[in-house]
Amino acid sequence: MTNTTLKKISEVLGLSISTISRALKNHPDISEKTKKKVVELAKALDYEPNASAIQLRTKHSKIFGLMVPTISNFFYDSFIASVEEESRKQGFSLIILQSGDDIEVENENLKLCRQNRVTGLFACLCSNTRDMSGFLKMNELEIKTVFFDKVPDMEGLNKVCMADTRAGEIAADAIIQAKMKNILSIFGNSNLSITKKRESAYINYFRFKSPDVKLQIEHCCDTENAKQVVHQYLNKKNTFDTIFCMSDEILIGVMKAIQELNLSIPNDISVIAISNGFIPTLFHPQVTYVETSGYQLGKLAFTQMMACISGSNALQELTLESKLVIGGSL
Repeated sequence: MTNTTLKKISEVLGLSISTISRALKNHPDISEKTKKKVVELAKALDYEPNASAIQLRTKHSKIFGLMVPTISNFFYDSFIASVEEESRKQGFSLIILQSGDDIEVENENLKLCRQNRVTGLFACLCSNTRDMSGFLKMNELEIKTVFFDKVPDMEGLNKVCMADTRAGEIAADAIIQAKMKNILSIFGNSNLSITKKRESAYINYFRFKSPDVKLQIEHCCDTENAKQVVHQYLNKKNTFDTIFCMSDEILIGVMKAIQELNLSIPNDISVIAISNGFIPTLFHPQVTYVETSGYQLGKLAFTQMMACISGSNALQELTLESKLVIGGSL
């Protein structure tokens, strides 16, 4: 059955098609009484606007794109849930795209967004993205882009991030307060701005506040790599008293290794992480962590996106504050 048309509603109510159209758009020139009649009949007849026609007229759809390296990550999962919730409230749909941390797939996803004339894109970069030309094409088509979490170093772009510098400092301070002295510190991909910010702040905090603490810095690309690094160091009978994990992905690998080595937390080794908040609760004792909330970051990103499509030309890098959540692992 075809969708009910504006013409049908117009014939039933004896009103012009332009009046029907304006009433459905809540135009101020149409009386409240007429609007009420039109909306009630449209609902009764299950009228749906022609999305293709709207797209042709406005050059954009009522759709946002959202691209992440992987969906199977609790931080991104909660970010997606937050953005989808807000999008639905504002009458937008959401296309969720996964790059698999592959630059070619990332570029194909950008092409798909351009072809579908999405209104805006929430983008988390692949680890090795250097060429921003695909994203700059979005601007040429007036498709607003808000980068989040893994963002480009390039200036003049809209970005929303966790307070990564502060997160690194909070973690370092918690370790110092716990009087730990020999720390295996595992960070993510060294090319990413998020890693650079957290690592620099973390190291500098120790340098100025407790220079006698020994730091062994390692970088891991995934959970399995983090597990291997822990096995590598702890099997050599190193005297580490604490392991710091830069992310949930690293934390999972670290905890797997600790379990495989039959170590007790915190008696044999202490653990602290920067986390979205869910993964630390899966262990006993609960892991102490610096909270970086994907859900709240999603709210901030959506607010920024709505400002962009409302006409704001103010390019900003917004940050969401972090806080320490005490568990029993440190």
